[in-house]
Amino acid sequence: MKFHMIAGGPRPVAPFSHAVETDGFVFVTGQMPDTPDAPGQLPDGIEAQTRAVMENLRLVLAGLDLGFEHIAMARIYLTRFKEDYPAMNATYRSYFPPDRLPARTCVGVTGLAYDALIEIDLVCRRPS
Repeated sequence: MKFHMIAGGPRPVAPFSHAVETDGFVFVTGQMPDTPDAPGQLPDGIEAQTRAVMENLRLVLAGLDLGFEHIAMARIYLTRFKEDYPAMNATYRSYFPPDRLPARTCVGVTGLAYDALIEIDLVCRRPS
């Protein structure tokens, strides 16, 4: 197994690696909607927070020489599920071609670090 910390990546909010890789699979830790330059400072609203999370995921994946095309599964956690689900979906969908949507689970939760509205983690597959 390889444990990855991406130089210049998002600052972890807990003791974890940005990603762990084993047997061609890459498990990316859930990312928050802050930026590496402003840890804990979140943009307003679900659209902006979804974009910020996706950009943090892009940063981690780029540090592993991967991209969104390598995502097999995404798990999304929302603190205001009913209110934010439609807008989050519209923003999330914009990152993928219509015929290349990863498998996905989306759940409502009672709280996230930094009082974020959203967190997303990934399972990716490295090309062989």
